[in-house]
Amino acid sequence: MSDVVEKTLTALPSLLSLDSQPGSAKLSSTSKLGNLIRGITELTSKHEEEKLIQCELSSIKEQVSSPNTTMRQMKELMVRTIYCEMLGYEASFSYIHAIKLAQQGSVLEKRVGYLAVSLFLNESHELLLLLVNTVLKDLQSTNLIEVCMALTVVSQMFPKDMIPAILPLVEEKLNHPKEIIRRKAVLALYKFYLIAPNQVQHIHNKFRKALCDKDPGVMTASLHIYLQMIQENPEGYKDLTASFVTILKQVVGGKLPMDFNYHSVPAPWLQIQLLRILSLLGKNDQSTSVIMHEVLDESLRRAEMNHNITYAILYECVKCVYTIHPKSELLEKAAKCIGNFVLSPKINLKYLGLKALTYVVQQDPKLALQHQMTIIECLDHPDLIIKRETLELLFRITNAQNVTVIVEKMLEFLRISKDDHTTIDLVGKVAELAEKYSPDNEWFIETMNTVFSVGGDMMQPDIPNSFLKLLSEGFDSVEEDRKLRLFAVNSYISLLRGEPGKLPQRFLQVISWVLGEYSHLRADLEPALVLRLLAKLLDMKNCSSETKSWVLTAMTKLCEGGSGVSVAQQVSEAYGSSLDTVLRQRAQELQHLSQDSELRARVLPRGAGLEPVEVDSSLSFLDGFVSEALAAGAAPYKPPHQRQEELAGTKALSLEPYGLSLPISMSSCITDRQSPTLLSMSSGLSGDSTDLSHKGGSATLKLDGVKRVWGREGYLSQKEPVEEPAQVEVPSPLRSPSQQGEADSSHSQTPSLTPTPESDQEKQQLASSLFVGLGSQSSVCLMGKSEPTTQRFRRKAKGHSTASSTSEQVSNSVISPPSTVDNLLCNNLLDSNITSELAVSSPQLTSRLSQGLAATNGTCDTDTELPESDRKESKPAVIRDSYVVAADPAPHEDPDRPKDLDLSSHLPAELSELSHSEITHLCTNQNLELSVCHVQKEDSLLLIVFISNSSDSAVQQILVQVDSDELEVSCLGDSPVEEVRSHSVAVCQYSLTVKRPAVHIELVGMVSYQLPVGSPQSAAFSYKLPLTSFIRPLTVSTEEYGTMWLAFSHDTKQNLTLISDGQEPLTATLNVLKKRLQLHVVEIIGMEGIVACRLLQDQPCLMHCRVHAGTLAVWLRSPIPDLPDCLIYHCQRALQGH
Repeated sequence: MSDVVEKTLTALPSLLSLDSQPGSAKLSSTSKLGNLIRGITELTSKHEEEKLIQCELSSIKEQVSSPNTTMRQMKELMVRTIYCEMLGYEASFSYIHAIKLAQQGSVLEKRVGYLAVSLFLNESHELLLLLVNTVLKDLQSTNLIEVCMALTVVSQMFPKDMIPAILPLVEEKLNHPKEIIRRKAVLALYKFYLIAPNQVQHIHNKFRKALCDKDPGVMTASLHIYLQMIQENPEGYKDLTASFVTILKQVVGGKLPMDFNYHSVPAPWLQIQLLRILSLLGKNDQSTSVIMHEVLDESLRRAEMNHNITYAILYECVKCVYTIHPKSELLEKAAKCIGNFVLSPKINLKYLGLKALTYVVQQDPKLALQHQMTIIECLDHPDLIIKRETLELLFRITNAQNVTVIVEKMLEFLRISKDDHTTIDLVGKVAELAEKYSPDNEWFIETMNTVFSVGGDMMQPDIPNSFLKLLSEGFDSVEEDRKLRLFAVNSYISLLRGEPGKLPQRFLQVISWVLGEYSHLRADLEPALVLRLLAKLLDMKNCSSETKSWVLTAMTKLCEGGSGVSVAQQVSEAYGSSLDTVLRQRAQELQHLSQDSELRARVLPRGAGLEPVEVDSSLSFLDGFVSEALAAGAAPYKPPHQRQEELAGTKALSLEPYGLSLPISMSSCITDRQSPTLLSMSSGLSGDSTDLSHKGGSATLKLDGVKRVWGREGYLSQKEPVEEPAQVEVPSPLRSPSQQGEADSSHSQTPSLTPTPESDQEKQQLASSLFVGLGSQSSVCLMGKSEPTTQRFRRKAKGHSTASSTSEQVSNSVISPPSTVDNLLCNNLLDSNITSELAVSSPQLTSRLSQGLAATNGTCDTDTELPESDRKESKPAVIRDSYVVAADPAPHEDPDRPKDLDLSSHLPAELSELSHSEITHLCTNQNLELSVCHVQKEDSLLLIVFISNSSDSAVQQILVQVDSDELEVSCLGDSPVEEVRSHSVAVCQYSLTVKRPAVHIELVGMVSYQLPVGSPQSAAFSYKLPLTSFIRPLTVSTEEYGTMWLAFSHDTKQNLTLISDGQEPLTATLNVLKKRLQLHVVEIIGMEGIVACRLLQDQPCLMHCRVHAGTLAVWLRSPIPDLPDCLIYHCQRALQGH
C-alpha cells in the first residue's frame, strides 16, 4: 500500500500539466488549456473575451457529450471548464459530467472530478444528491487517496439530509491508523456540527478523544469544534480547562514538531485558538481563571518577538487577560503591551493597539488616561482607519462631561468621510450619544440637525423614527417638552427659509412632521406662512413622492381658514390628478379637510400623538363584507406564502417516490388520500441506507443558493462585487518610547512634525476635555455600563410594559452551569484506557474543578446600584410581582442543604401533590435568598420562586425584569410582591409557554431592591430548563396519527441505540423514552412502532420507529420547524443515560 501512496503522490504535481509527458510539472505550451490562457491574455477587449469563451464552451459541450470521449480527455475538458467558470462564464452543462468523472475515473481523474464538483455546486444544489453513493463508496475504499478526497468533499459541501447515511463511516475514520484520515474526519464532523448540530450530539465523547490524539494535527482540528461548542455553552466544558491549559503550555514550550513553527514561533494559530477558548471558559469564573494565569504569563513573556504573528498572539493574550477574572500582575503586563502597540510608529501596530484599548477600556477606563496624548494625535492621523478606530475608542469612554467634545470630533470626521459604511455607523453613534448625554435642548436639536444633514438618506430609518418618537412621547417635565418642541420648530423654520433644496429627503420628512404637529406652539407664527414654506418643498425637482406625501399630511394638519385655505386648495388641485395613488389620496384629504374644520378637528386632533392608538389587526370591521362575498361564491382568502407554494407546486418537478409502503394496520387511515408525493413510512429509514428519500413536506425543487439568472422581465444582469486587495504593512519590532525616539525616520510610516508650544497647549486642552470624568472610578461613565449621572432625555414611563433592562448587559453577566442532562456524557475527559501525550491533568486539579462546578441550575451576578436610566432603556417586560434576587452567590454551597426541605412546605396547597423539580438555590447574601423550582401540570409548566428574607428588616421596592427568547412568561397572582417582611418567605408563580423550541431554554433577568440602609442593590440571574419539561403525551388513535403524519412537513431522521432489558428491544427502548420524555406509544406493530407527544401548548410531534440492522431508525415529524431536531437530541441523551 505504501508503494501505491508514494506513486500517487509523485504523480499529483502533473495534475494540471495536461501534457503527454506524465512527469512534467509545468503547464505545457502545446496543451489546450495553455492555448486558451495565452489566447485570453492577448485579447484587447471584454467583447473579444466573451466571444472566445463562448466558442470554447461550445467546443467543450460538444466533446463532453460525445460517447467516444475517454476519461483522460474528460479530465482535460473539466480543467478548461473550471477555468471558464473562474472567469465568470456559466457552464452548467458540465456539472453532471463532473459528477460522472468523480464516480468513474481513476485516482487522478476522480480528483479533478471532485475538484470541479466542489467549485461548481453548492450545498443545496439538487445534483449533489447524485454524489452521495460515490462518497459512500470512496469512504469504504482501501485507497488512502480516495478516502482523503471523500472526506475533503464531505467537509466542504454535503447535503444536510444525507448526513445520517455517512455519519457512521466518518465516525469509524476517527480510529484510522493514519493521522491524515483522522484529521480530515474531525474536520468533516466539524462541518456536520455547523449545519446540523443535533446529528452529532451523541459523539461528543469522541471529540474528547480527538482532543487527546497523539498527532498534533488531529488535536488542532478538534479545537475548531470545541471553540464553537464553548461559545454556545461554556459551562458544559469547564472540566476541560486543565486540558486546554496543558496543551497551551506544551505549545508555548516548543514541544510540538518543528513543522508547526512559523518564523520560529511555535504553532501560532494553535495558540490563538487556545487563547480564545480560555477567554470563554474563564469569563466571570475565578476558580477557572486561576488555572490559566501561569500559562498566560508564559505566553506574554515568550511572545516578545518581533514578527507579525507574535503581535497577533499578544493581542489575543491581552483580550484573554482582560476577559477572565483579573490578576494584577497580568493586567500590568497586558497594559504595557497595549502601550507598546499604541506608541508604535507603525500604522498596523498603532491600529492594533487602539483596537485592544477599545476592548479593554470598559474594564479599565483609567488605561485610556495613560495614552491620552497619543489618542489626541491619532485624531489628526492622516490614515482614516486610525481616526475611525480612535473615534470608536472615544465613543466607549463618553460621559455627560465630555459628550460635546467627542460628538464634535465625530461630526468633523463625518463631514470628510467618503465611506458609506463608516457614515452609517458613526451617524448611529452620534444620535445615541446625543439622546443619552445631551446637556441642553439647543445642543440636542442642532446636533440632530447635523446628523440628518450629514447622514442623508443612507442612515438607518430607526434614527429619525426614534427622534420623532422622543418628541411625541415627551419626558418627565411638561415644560421641558414644550421648550424642546418649540426650539425644534424655530430651527426648522429657519432651515426652510434658507436653502431647503440641499437637505436630504429624510430630513425634509422630519421637518414636515414636526411643523405639522408643533408649529402652533409658536404664537407669532401664522399657519399660512408655514403652509407656503411647505408648498415650496413640493415644487423642488429632487423632492421624492414619499417626501411629498409627508408634506401634504403636514399641510392637512395646518389649514385653518383664511389665506391658508387658498394655499391648500391650490396644492390639492395640483396633485388631485397625480398618477401617484398615495399623493392623489393625500390631495383629496387636504381638499376636504381644509373646507370642514369640524371634521378636521375630529380626524386630526392636536396632541393626538400622545394617546395610544388601538389597531384592529384582525380587520374585524370587514367581517360582514367577507361573509357576504363568501355567500356570493367568492374564493376564500389565501396568504401570499400559501399562494406562492401552490403556484410553485404546480410548476415544479416532483422528486418523491410514487409507491406507498405503509404497514397494513396503518393503511386504513390513508384510504382517501392517495398522492404520488406521499412517503413510505416503513422503507428507506435505515441509517446506513444509501437511498434515503427526500423530506415529504415539500414537492418543489430546492433552489436555495442557486444564482437567479432569469426573471419576469427577462435576463437579470448580475453585478459582481469588486473587492480591492488590502494593503498590508509589515510592522517593525516593538520598541520602547526611548528606542522609538532613536529610530530611523526613514523607516517611519507616519510623518513626524516638530510640535510647537502652541500645538502642545491645544492638545493638552483637548485632552482635558475628552478625558474628563475618567480620573476616579466614582465618576466613570462608559457606554454599556451603569452610570451615576441621570439621562437628560428620559422618556415617560407608560406602565409596566415600558420598563426594561438591557438584555445585552444581562447576557454578558449571566453564566448558567450545566444541567444534569448536559453532564450525562461529560463525567470524564476520556475512558481510563485512553492515554494522551498532550493533555494530562492531575487528579488534584480535576477534583478542584469538579468541586468548583457544583451542579446548580441557575446563577446570579450582582451590581451595587441600578441607575434609573438603565431601568428605562431596556427591552424585556417588567413583572413587578416577581421573584427577587440578591447578592453574590456562594461559590461552593451545597444545594442539598436541609433548608430546601423547609422551602417545599411553602408550596401552594394546590401544587403540593404534584411532582416538582429539586428546589435550586440561585444566590444569597446576608439578607436575601432566591430559590426556584418548576412544577409540571397536565396543561402547563409553572415556575415557583421562593424569596427568603432572613434579616431583621423588610426588603422593599422590589423590581424584577425577566426576558427569554424562547418563552412567554406570564405571572399568576393578584397582588404584586413589592415587600418581603423579615424572617419570612414569599412565593411567586409564573406560567411558561414555549415560543420557539430549543434544546435547553433559559430565563434571564435583572432584579433591583432597596434595603432599609444603604444604596439600591441589583443582580442578574438565569435559570435553565430542558425542553423535556414542556413535553406531554399526545393520545391519538392510529387513524388520527396517519392523518397528522401526512399533514406535517418538518422532519428529521436519526439512528438510535436499542436497549435490551430482558424484553423485546423495541418495546424496551420505547418504554425508556416513554418514561424519560413523557411520550405516548400509539401502537407497536412487529418491528415498527409509532409514538406521539405534544409541546406545551398543543404543538404536536410524531415519531415513527423501525428496528433495522441492530439499531432503531427514527423519523420525527412536526409542524414546528425546530421541534424534531430538539426532540431527537433528548432521545439520544435519554437512551445513552439509561
